[in-house]
Amino acid sequence: METFVWDQNLLTGLPLVDQQHHALVDLFNELSSSFFLAEGNREVVLADTFRRLEAYTREHFSDEEALMHSEGVDARHIAVHHALHEQFVAQVNTMWGRRSDMGDPAETFVGFLTAWLGLHILGIDQSLAHQINLIRQGVAPADAFEREGAAQDHGTQALIKMIGNLYHVLSRQNADLARANLHLEDRVAQRTAELAQTNEELKLANVRLEAFSRTDGLLQLANRAYFDTRLAEACATAFRREQPLGLLMIDVDYFKRYNDSYGHQAGDACLQAVAAAVQGAMLRASDLVARYGGEELAVILPDTDAAGTAAVAARVVAAVAALGLAHKASGVATHVSVSVGAVSGIPAQRDASAPLVAQADAALYRAKEQGRNRWVMAESA
Repeated sequence: METFVWDQNLLTGLPLVDQQHHALVDLFNELSSSFFLAEGNREVVLADTFRRLEAYTREHFSDEEALMHSEGVDARHIAVHHALHEQFVAQVNTMWGRRSDMGDPAETFVGFLTAWLGLHILGIDQSLAHQINLIRQGVAPADAFEREGAAQDHGTQALIKMIGNLYHVLSRQNADLARANLHLEDRVAQRTAELAQTNEELKLANVRLEAFSRTDGLLQLANRAYFDTRLAEACATAFRREQPLGLLMIDVDYFKRYNDSYGHQAGDACLQAVAAAVQGAMLRASDLVARYGGEELAVILPDTDAAGTAAVAARVVAAVAALGLAHKASGVATHVSVSVGAVSGIPAQRDASAPLVAQADAALYRAKEQGRNRWVMAESA
């Protein structure tokens, strides 16, 4: 069984690190499958798989820390990163030693491994990659460390810190439970309750991590992967119920020029303001705003006909213009503006995501051809 599915959201852009992360995911899935082998040689296979997993994990940590030193990463980041590596090795060995006490060792143990790696990649490994990119561009390591910390969204930082603290607490609890193995008969009920609570907390951490993996860190909107999933679901529902489905594709006009004129930090702030304005133009909780890619956003509008979709598109254009963000390099206005392609209709088939996006994209292209800073409805849905 494949417990951990590798996807593009887990890439850091560091080839060796990404290759080793993928190999770790394969070992996690191999270990998960080993738990479900028939009695007989299952324990032998499990022990061998865990031995290889532990050895490869130590090798990966060693290579990752060697990369930090060779790239000149700030010592503060290296210290935190090394501490997390050491904590993981200790925790995973403690849990392995007491797996026989677990009600569902496959779910608990492999769930911990996959959640920890996902959190580690999305958190400190992504931060490491950003710092290395800055250093390679000539930024001093200390400045890269400070800039990376300042660039992260406070909500994202808080979530990563909260889940990291939870794993730290779980690590200490598991160590305490292992040391409390004396007089086991007298403490079975207490330890069972403690283990159940620990497992519930781990499940909660996994739920939070899943929510984090669906969110774009900069804009705090749904990310592309979650958009694709929701659009497929919305198309299937609209097809089954014979209801219209609206879709907007939104592009910030001359955004590259904005970055070139004001700098990338100002560009990030601009995208955040535009995202907030677009979200504010939505009137229903069921409408989903997502980051489609770069400076492009997308909006799914369930049960919305052409007139309703056009009204939302007009509100989006007006809301962004109302921000009044200066854009001296724009070829269409003195302020930041957007172009919007809109489409609405009852899907002709259950899996209509691709043609719907293509129609909205074509309408967006026409909006740009007609002068930008406007919305255009697709000719037919």
